[in-house]
Amino acid sequence: MVNLKVIRYKNIYIGFSILMVVLSLIFFLTIGLNLGIDFKGGDLLQVKYEKAVNKDVINKALDNLTNDIPELGTKKVQISSDDNTMILRTGQLSEAQKSNLLGKLTEKTGKYEIVRYDTVGATIGKELTRNAVWALVIGSILIVIYVTVRFEFVYALAGVIALIHDVIISFGVIALLKYEIDTPFIAAILTILGYSINDTIVVFDRIRENIQKNRKGKNKTVEPFDLVIEKSINQVFTRSIYTSLTTLFSVIVLLILGGDTLKTFSMTLFVGMLVGTYSSVFVASPLVYIMKKGKNEPK
Repeated sequence: MVNLKVIRYKNIYIGFSILMVVLSLIFFLTIGLNLGIDFKGGDLLQVKYEKAVNKDVINKALDNLTNDIPELGTKKVQISSDDNTMILRTGQLSEAQKSNLLGKLTEKTGKYEIVRYDTVGATIGKELTRNAVWALVIGSILIVIYVTVRFEFVYALAGVIALIHDVIISFGVIALLKYEIDTPFIAAILTILGYSINDTIVVFDRIRENIQKNRKGKNKTVEPFDLVIEKSINQVFTRSIYTSLTTLFSVIVLLILGGDTLKTFSMTLFVGMLVGTYSSVFVASPLVYIMKKGKNEPK
């Protein structure tokens, strides 16, 4: 069993977390999020060519159109060599711009079949943004209720602060990397919430179990609360690390082989799970100690 002194050095761990949160907020506020067409509106064109196409040729053809179609300045091109398919994401185009774009593509890259052409308007983008925010808020409220019922409100508050810490740092890293924010990004954030709170509850459950074992008579415990917390953390730390590593191996494979489409999703999961594992041990538990410090009988 490891011998971490989490409560003894709680100021260092919490100070490090505060630094990471502040830096993430700076990245978020100064760089901003690179919103995809799901949230700010735009067009998505998916075409299938008869023969293999070169991404550089397509990018050059599109770059030549940028003066006539400024919306192509934020284009994103994805090529699938398996079925000669191209997916092009752009800003929202007018009918004349669409015709010009399709004509130039035919001229430069040969015949193709349009598999899909979707337009996401600004109104739909705002609705998706609102729904995404509500999903995060409702998810957090349900977590507070669950942890409060299973433990008590202090534990729920510490758990949610740790979750907010995880989400802010994930947003900050994605903003710094300038990855495109799309609908799967929200799915990744919700996954992080569930993963992180699960890891935190494992620690909380062991703390409660050890408190009950150490209780000796009414309002007395054999060990001080800080030692109970550190003992509990050390008992589950190895298990948490092994679980996190197993999950991270899968996410790393997804990050390497998932391609551009899943790049934001997999990177968000990777960062969120790393930070979530850290916060479950080094943030949530010290916060419980700080908020319950001085009470005679922790529950």
